[in-house]
Amino acid sequence: MPEQTSILDLKDVGYRWPGRASFGLTIPQFTLAPAETVLLLGESGSGKSTLLSLICGTITADAGRVRVAGTDIAALSAGKRDRFRAEHIGLIFQQFNLLPFARVIDNILLPLRFAPQRRARVPAPQEEAQNLCADLGLPPELINAKAGTLSVGQQQRVAAARALIGAPPLIVADEPTSSLDAATQATFLHLLFTQARAHGTTLLMVSHDARLAEHFDRVVQMSDITQPHLAAA
Repeated sequence: MPEQTSILDLKDVGYRWPGRASFGLTIPQFTLAPAETVLLLGESGSGKSTLLSLICGTITADAGRVRVAGTDIAALSAGKRDRFRAEHIGLIFQQFNLLPFARVIDNILLPLRFAPQRRARVPAPQEEAQNLCADLGLPPELINAKAGTLSVGQQQRVAAARALIGAPPLIVADEPTSSLDAATQATFLHLLFTQARAHGTTLLMVSHDARLAEHFDRVVQMSDITQPHLAAA
């Protein structure tokens, strides 16, 4: 896949957690194409969370490069990385990280407050939030409900709407289906994929559950993209 067409491009990336010489991550190459849906599988301790942190710019690699939408995020200052992440990456966390006392609509619109380019792609933010809720199967009366009063499945869909609004080029989802039964998982993934493809968004989902593989364009094992890390003597 040509580099210029990649939404995500990692090359010769190396990282070691400070003070933890026994754990590090080495990734020779990993790329994602526009509008691709990829499931990244790995057991606990395999480095999935570290990889997500590198992609999102919350930590920076000791070596190599991490490009998101053509930008080497390690070349940005910490503040610029935060703004870049808000503009270009929609995040769905395992615990959803909603503001429990804020309304559903306020949670969905929150990323637009920190991302003017993403905000500019949404001419009518409240209408777009309502449309996303409807597309994700949320009843219209929940738009003004406090997020903390929703069921787990409903909170999950609000988190997806928050990630999707403004059509960021990359969505990163960290174990978002781990607390759901198989039927609810399948429904949620179908809705998420439908919305991502409608906006041409690339989706990277991290999980340890290989049963999700059939839903994705491509499945990648952490062991296939990493090299063994040798602790310093």
